[in-house]
Amino acid sequence: MRPSTPPGPAGHPGSAGRPAPAPAARTASPWSLALLGTGVFLLVLAPLLVWYVTPRAAVTPVDVDVTTVFTGTGSYFDTGSLTTRERQRITVTRHVLGDVAAAERSGRAVWDVSTTVDTPQTLPLNDPRRAFQWTTGRWVTDRRSNAPVHCCGESPGRFDGDAYLKFPFDVAKRTYRWWDDTLGAAVPLRFAGTTRLSGITGYRFTGTVPATRTGTRQVPGRLVGRPEQGQIQAEEWYANTGISLVVEERTGRIVDASISPLKTLRAPGARRDAVVLLRARNLAFTPATRRAQVTLARAESGKLTLVGRTLPVVAAAGGGALALAGGVLVARGGRRGGRFSPV
Repeated sequence: MRPSTPPGPAGHPGSAGRPAPAPAARTASPWSLALLGTGVFLLVLAPLLVWYVTPRAAVTPVDVDVTTVFTGTGSYFDTGSLTTRERQRITVTRHVLGDVAAAERSGRAVWDVSTTVDTPQTLPLNDPRRAFQWTTGRWVTDRRSNAPVHCCGESPGRFDGDAYLKFPFDVAKRTYRWWDDTLGAAVPLRFAGTTRLSGITGYRFTGTVPATRTGTRQVPGRLVGRPEQGQIQAEEWYANTGISLVVEERTGRIVDASISPLKTLRAPGARRDAVVLLRARNLAFTPATRRAQVTLARAESGKLTLVGRTLPVVAAAGGGALALAGGVLVARGGRRGGRFSPV
């Protein structure tokens, strides 16, 4: 007589010793996985844009070719007639050209600067060699901090300060040291308030330069009150009674400016000016220069805002939404696929 098979746990014969049925593998649609992956990618991208990409985007350009023009009324010494001409149109033109090859070799911003001061007689000549005054220089800075770097043929001397042709990125409401070419030294410019200029926010910085001896010049003695001396080494003095710069806060670009230079001659050891070489009040950016600077500042600021603010916010918000939606769909797909397969 054959032995009977003992009943299984559920009362079904022959079930003893068989393995328990395994749950079916959970499945999720490719779309839900794609949503989840994209969301996670965007969430990782957002802080990378802020902490890695933005600092590398905020660098001083090297391929610059910019001309700025100041105009105003003043007086100057006419060497032809040996007299001071009053109430004349004074024009200061500054051309900045980037030396791209030197910048690529050094990793610095290398700018060659030419500045001319013209009177109504010299301006039509359109020749810096025949201008009332012509100076050249080579300005080298760190592309991120804007600090002077002493290399690459820097001239005419060793520059100093926080700012010259531009301010550092992300301008703060504090005092900056602005390099004054004529003085040959840095001048403190203090924060003087916020202003709106053609739709952008600018920080105004102001300062002055007290009368300072800057060098000597050989002139006829009678020119400085020493007629008994044929030629004399007169002292050159310089002052600036009003420097006002408006700086775009994100880029550090100067979008408006005015200066009030005063250059004079004194007899050696004298306390009073004998000759006014140049005096001007409120030499300011021309409207065309102001518009051009604002346009450049707006474009540069827009790029920094896009990379440092807009895209990170969009990436974080979009990534969070996509990751949440993808996670929900993956979870739902897994539950629908979680049935037990028959043995």
